[in-house]
Amino acid sequence: MRSRYLILFLLFFYHLPSFAQRVKIACLGASICAGARLQHPETESYPAQLGRLLGPGYEVTNYGVSSTTLLKKGDYPYRSTPQFKAALASNPDIVLIDLGGNDSKLVNRVHLDEFEADYRDMIHMLRALPSHPRILLLQPVVSFVKDTTQIWDPVIREQILPKVRQVAYDEHVELVNLNALLIGKPGLMPDGIHPELEGTTLMAKTLFEVLQPVRDTAFDLITHLPGNKKISSFYGYRCADFDFRGRACKVVAPKFAAAGHPWIWRARFWGHEPQTDIALLERGYHVVYCDVAELFGNREAIQLWNGYYSLLHKAGLSRKAVMEGMSRGAVYVYNWAAENPDKVAAVYVDNPVLDLCSWPGSQLRKQLSKRDEWETFRKDYGFTSDSAAINFKGSPLYKTKEIVKGGYPMLHVLADADTDVPPGENTLPFEAKIKALKGNITVMHKPGFAHHPHSFPDPTPIVDFILKAAK
Repeated sequence: MRSRYLILFLLFFYHLPSFAQRVKIACLGASICAGARLQHPETESYPAQLGRLLGPGYEVTNYGVSSTTLLKKGDYPYRSTPQFKAALASNPDIVLIDLGGNDSKLVNRVHLDEFEADYRDMIHMLRALPSHPRILLLQPVVSFVKDTTQIWDPVIREQILPKVRQVAYDEHVELVNLNALLIGKPGLMPDGIHPELEGTTLMAKTLFEVLQPVRDTAFDLITHLPGNKKISSFYGYRCADFDFRGRACKVVAPKFAAAGHPWIWRARFWGHEPQTDIALLERGYHVVYCDVAELFGNREAIQLWNGYYSLLHKAGLSRKAVMEGMSRGAVYVYNWAAENPDKVAAVYVDNPVLDLCSWPGSQLRKQLSKRDEWETFRKDYGFTSDSAAINFKGSPLYKTKEIVKGGYPMLHVLADADTDVPPGENTLPFEAKIKALKGNITVMHKPGFAHHPHSFPDPTPIVDFILKAAK
């Protein structure tokens, strides 16, 4: 018995990470990083919370200094602080840089032309360390202050964020959009600048989701794509534009692919309300697109997408894709999913068209003089008369039996006051049919909202749904 306990003890002991084995994370930043205005910054700052989430295999150290700037010529440059020198001396494995908010102050704006060069210089200093750390740039959070001489949100949004994205793209380092987390949530920032506990908890959760997944650093999907490719930046990420069977296609690669190579397939309206796509890129997802506008999910569109899926899967993406459709994009998503139920991990649609007789059928019912989409729909499906087309039963609303066969979770984000794509003609009857068939559907309502805008300013509820579904 004694020997048995000894073996168990040794197994437990040797599986505990020693101090030398722990992954060292250095959090560089200003007052939000330091935990300013929190009651207990030593436990409530986002670096402290991140350390608890990551567990004993990680050593997270907070090197935040209030009021500091990224700019070398700023009124208080971070690189001149003892904390920066200590961070370099710690030889960290991972570095999180949360700077840029104070650079938006009037006193510092005169030097913003030097922001990108100064950021690159800091990255090069960190890369020169013996540990060659993994570097993540955290986009500064929103500001609600009214004093235009202080941390001014228009400057953050229009000047700082694009510069941070450009540096991340040029230097091939990771990017985390903390800015989106607190948009529209002034109640979480009582002084307009510093998040209270709920806000720092959101920040820690996001960083945990970025750092925790296993990565495949060797996988490079873009090199396996056919033909000539034009490479550009999509919010700081490498985007390849190329042609497939006469259709314009896009693939955006994360900085590092998550294990298993998950992906989200945007059906329509590329780049519109991209919050969810960007958040998934941070977590190692690829984002893909194949332009089949305007085929309204007909047989030609499905066949094109079947070929595109085969190309991407053979190139290394996972067998199942997360499908994303805004407005009429939902028709493409569900019509393809109905024929490929085993290739879908989850569906996210937003103010979705689920019955083409609802939209663009409304152009006919309302006797609009301009009814371009209705005429295109008729042509796509081979209808020679309005009377035949208005009884069309090939929309997702009438394919629920095929759709539920996939067993995948479905998320509908629904604006309850949408008059363009009325919920009562689309999501609500679709939801009832899916639930009657024991399907897995979640509807997130947006009371009082019209068809636009899509999504949420903070995509966390959507991202949480997709990550849970993917597991």
